[in-house]
Amino acid sequence: MKLGYIGLGKMGFAMVERLLEKDYKIVATNRSNESVDKIAQKGAIPAYEISDLVKKLNIETTDENYQSSESKTIWLMVPWKAVDSILFDLSPLLKEGDTIIDGGNSPYIETVRRSKELSEKGINFIDVGVSGGPNGARNGACLMCGGRRSDFDKYESLFKDLSLEDGYGYMGLHGAGHFVKMVHNGIEYGMMQAIGEGFEVMKKSNEDSEKGGFDLDLKEISRVYNKGSVIESSLVGWLRNAYQKNGEDLENISGEVSHSGEGQWTVDTANHLNVPVKIIEQSLQFRKDSKGNPSYTGKVVSALRNEFGGHDVTDKK
Repeated sequence: MKLGYIGLGKMGFAMVERLLEKDYKIVATNRSNESVDKIAQKGAIPAYEISDLVKKLNIETTDENYQSSESKTIWLMVPWKAVDSILFDLSPLLKEGDTIIDGGNSPYIETVRRSKELSEKGINFIDVGVSGGPNGARNGACLMCGGRRSDFDKYESLFKDLSLEDGYGYMGLHGAGHFVKMVHNGIEYGMMQAIGEGFEVMKKSNEDSEKGGFDLDLKEISRVYNKGSVIESSLVGWLRNAYQKNGEDLENISGEVSHSGEGQWTVDTANHLNVPVKIIEQSLQFRKDSKGNPSYTGKVVSALRNEFGGHDVTDKK
């Protein structure tokens, strides 16, 4: 498959590397030329403008004036606020039957709107929620796909090649992929918060001889928790990695926790649907309140964000 790829951040770059190893022909572009040059060294066809990317997808021979009759497929892996601008530049260059796949974390309502606008131009649109962070993007992610079932079926081999074994699925019509990923991220907030709070309880018990004083080894606890316990998970495994790198005090990790927006979207949607989501809402509020009010729970949550997402969580103080 020949695929255009717009967006070479941590996730996008890793996904293109994976596809190149599976013998995909990738034409790649990015806002910064440096990332384009780097991925070209790994075998991608470089493009330095969106128009250049579309042109190179069209070329099937050495004749630069030759226009391929085959439909084009372009994957977007950019921040959601940049999607409309890219579509504004990209869609006039495409023809009926071409396909755009949005693999970023776009609000599902915006995805529904975009799918209708592109449909009026005869352009197919698929929304894909991608989970697993840069490591998942490189070694196999979890993909949640939305759009027409026929479009999902057409690109199922692509989704299979990007995911872990059986790590992809069709979620429903346009917007469903991003909706399910949004809720996934809200759940993630709550799970990370619970882990952070639990480990802070254990850490504080080490400091209070009257209410504990067991001299607990938190790194060892995280290892045992992740060997068949009910709370065994990627998150607990990532916490052990963080302890191994930073020690149990999580030195140099910020106790203030940033949030990227998806948790807020989940809470807003839940409120609209009259569904109480107290745990997700409180975990979101914790992140907001952590600004200027760092804690060990915050350090744990920040450390987890760094482990799976590569977020900068260095304590700036």
